[in-house]
Amino acid sequence: MFLSTPFVTSSVAIAESDPIYTKWLSNEAVGGYDVVSFYAGKPLDGKDRFMIIHQGAEWRFSTRANLDLFKINPDAFIPQYGGYCAWAIARGKLAKGSPENWHVRDGKLYLIFNDRIQDQWQRDIPGFIGRADRNWPQILED
Repeated sequence: MFLSTPFVTSSVAIAESDPIYTKWLSNEAVGGYDVVSFYAGKPLDGKDRFMIIHQGAEWRFSTRANLDLFKINPDAFIPQYGGYCAWAIARGKLAKGSPENWHVRDGKLYLIFNDRIQDQWQRDIPGFIGRADRNWPQILED
């Protein structure tokens, strides 16, 4: 007698990356830094008492005034590419962006992986931005 095992099919879920980069086991955007403070040229640590949840991530601010500015128009302050490394996005990869390596250009905040990568980024900022813009947000689905 021949016994057959039923063939079981299942759908495969496609893993997608979060649109806002946060560290593993953390939900803090931009490492807890106040994103509004980057635009003043001096990144500051955010405080727990000035925190808001936006796009599934925790955003912290150094002052009530900065929190209020963010509430009015979050898109004006959120780093490009959700805080992932802009250089990596331009190269078709996902990597963490570091709040210690950043660049503001044309009113937009870009985070970069580290000092070495930031040196490369600075060699062709417009080119990297153009390539990253073409890759974003589809790269999250890969």
